[in-house]
Amino acid sequence: MKKILITGATGQIGSELTLYLREIYGNEDVIAAGHKREPSEELKDSGPFIFLDTMKYSEIDEVVKKFNINTIYHLSAILSAKGEENPLDAWRVNMDSLINVLEIARIYKCQVFYPSSIAVFGPTTPRDNTPQETILRPTTMYGITKLTGELLCEYYFNKFGVDTRGVRYPGLISYVTPPGGGTTDYSVEIFYEAIKYKKYKCFLKEDTYLPMMYMPDAIKAAHNLMEADSDKLIHRASYNIQSMSFCPKDLYLEIKKYIPEFEMSYEIDKVKQSIANSWPKSVDSSCAEREWGFKPKYNFNDMVKDMIEKLSKKLI
Repeated sequence: MKKILITGATGQIGSELTLYLREIYGNEDVIAAGHKREPSEELKDSGPFIFLDTMKYSEIDEVVKKFNINTIYHLSAILSAKGEENPLDAWRVNMDSLINVLEIARIYKCQVFYPSSIAVFGPTTPRDNTPQETILRPTTMYGITKLTGELLCEYYFNKFGVDTRGVRYPGLISYVTPPGGGTTDYSVEIFYEAIKYKKYKCFLKEDTYLPMMYMPDAIKAAHNLMEADSDKLIHRASYNIQSMSFCPKDLYLEIKKYIPEFEMSYEIDKVKQSIANSWPKSVDSSCAEREWGFKPKYNFNDMVKDMIEKLSKKLI
């Protein structure tokens, strides 16, 4: 019987993943944990919510014992752009919390999901259809922590038999939770601004292509990987996945089909643009497809249509 703990449950991925898993496993068997951000009413009312500092080993230990946890989705992290504002905090939060979770998993024999990122790649990586196995030379602290996290997860699997699994998420697009400081967050902000104000000032250049994914596919991928046959998994904590690849201009033109008066201008953020320039334009997801059946549902046009429909109901 699954008893699941989700750290970072009030974040962009966690808020939706929690509700998704509660539909599958039952409300009381999925424990949502956040640090400082208050949970939404839906999250709080649908099942157990606790405040948890993943930097403190003893707090995780207490929760795992109290709820008999056997599966941990460890989503707590400082993201790319925020990480560049304070790199030491990004290292401390991202790495100390992960090692705490892995040690807990080793002792209590928990399964662990760890979300890595396209940030593990760098400017020397092939940028088109980036291979699963390639040059990994990240240039951001966020990317460095994610790559280190992948290696730690592989180490704990090989050394201690901890069932660690993870994906390299591309940019994620969601109508549920506002963006949280990532380089790809223009792809979420643009919908809010288009619907509310009919204009948006983009912080990336119009031709900046990046791999992307709609959140329903992202959370389904996490769950499917965790349910996959362990014997078939080769890459375990570092699967490339994506649903689509587009640039700000592509997204602007597609949104304009639904909101004709929408206009977009540009004010380039040098830090975010530099980060984006070091990331792939697209990635090869064939290993995930072959080893555990990764298959996204939403393409670019479907995502834009659904985002506008769902977010319009929420905002208007």
